[in-house]
Amino acid sequence: MEEKQLVWVGSSKKDLLEFPDNVIDVVGYALDCAQFGEKHLDVKPLTNGKLQGKGIFEVVENYDGDTYRAVYTVKLKERIYVLHSFKKKSKKGIATPHADIELINNRYREAKKIHEELDKVAPKKGFAARYLGKYFPDAK
Repeated sequence: MEEKQLVWVGSSKKDLLEFPDNVIDVVGYALDCAQFGEKHLDVKPLTNGKLQGKGIFEVVENYDGDTYRAVYTVKLKERIYVLHSFKKKSKKGIATPHADIELINNRYREAKKIHEELDKVAPKKGFAARYLGKYFPDAK
C-alpha cells in the first residue's frame, strides 16, 4: 500500500510535541502504521455518539501515571488527519471528556474542509506553496 499523507489539524502537532518522548514515539509509530493502512496495537476506534462512523481512531498511552491520547481519522481518502492530541485530565472513568469530544468533532469538520481544498490541487502537479505552508509545515 502507498503511504498516505499526514495532515495536522489545529494545534494537534504542537500539543503532541509537549508529550514525554516515550509517548511521542508510540504515537508516531501508530500514525506511521495508519499511513500504510495498518492498525497499531494501542489504537482503538472512537465511536462516542457524534463521532460514530467517521473513521476516527485514538492512540492511548499511559506514562508515569498519566494518560495521553492522540486522535486521527482515516475516513478521508489518501490522507490521515490528526485531529487532537491531549493529556487526559479527568480522573474518573476511561471515557473521553465531553469537551474533547466536541473539539474532535469540530476538527473533523475542519479536516473535511481542508481535504476538499487539498483535493482541488492536483498532487501530480505539486501543491501550491500556501497549502504546503499551512497544512504541511515540515515540507520543503
